[in-house]
Amino acid sequence: MQYLIYLLAYPIIWLISMLPFRLLYLFSDFVYIIVYRIIRYRKKTVRENLILALPHLSDQERLIVEKKFYHHMCDMFLEMVKTMNISKEEICKRFVFKNIDVYKELEKEGKSVAIICSHYASYEWIISMNYYSDFVAYGIYKQLKNPYFDKLVHKIRSRFKAKLITTKQTIPTIINNDKNKVLALYGFASDQSPRLNSAFHWAKFMGIEVPVHTGAEMLSKRYNMNLVYLNTKKVKRGHYEATLEILSDNPKEVPNYELTDRFLKLLEEQIYEAPEFYLWTHKRWKYRRD
Repeated sequence: MQYLIYLLAYPIIWLISMLPFRLLYLFSDFVYIIVYRIIRYRKKTVRENLILALPHLSDQERLIVEKKFYHHMCDMFLEMVKTMNISKEEICKRFVFKNIDVYKELEKEGKSVAIICSHYASYEWIISMNYYSDFVAYGIYKQLKNPYFDKLVHKIRSRFKAKLITTKQTIPTIINNDKNKVLALYGFASDQSPRLNSAFHWAKFMGIEVPVHTGAEMLSKRYNMNLVYLNTKKVKRGHYEATLEILSDNPKEVPNYELTDRFLKLLEEQIYEAPEFYLWTHKRWKYRRD
């Protein structure tokens, strides 16, 4: 059954990926109507999250954020599909790193780099950073249940010199690379909720105390990696700018969880500035302390 679903879906996905951007975004407007008004995809979760995280806004203001978010989410999903066939020139034009020289200077230090980022603006096209890196690049992801789609995702990422590893594979991969002196670039999306039984730290996020992922910080400490925050902004439809900010070039010297807390504060600033670009469909505040 999984293979049949893949066979039926793949031609449609491929055709969408071949659409020129103007038609892609027209199609996105149609998808928005289906997702938001007909299917009403996770609308209850989105509204609960917006009330929790943005209590200072009026109901009308939150509704505006909600609609803008669904438009952006549909755009982002189709941009992800477009990654199947987008050229290097096109993605580098649409996802611009404002200060990639900061990263290139870190490479000269001869230490691996951990990039800590979030599900904000565009987290799919971050993969284009690999064009500027001389290190082996790893993206940490959640394995798809359908093995055929999972293989497709790996194939797409390989176009950008990226290797995908699951959460379980992350530590063994870092240990092996450290042992063999392999310099690597690791991407950690660290804003979502960990399981309660694996939460080592709680912190305020959007004014609410929640469990947080600390893997990027703790692994940076253990294996002497530079820790860098990636701040992505949406400039206009289909165009993004990313800025790199060094959180620490010597994480071992920073008290535990201070870097994780700093990451959350920087992300909060982004969300308050333009909340419609955050991924509100995730139950981020499912576990919280009142």
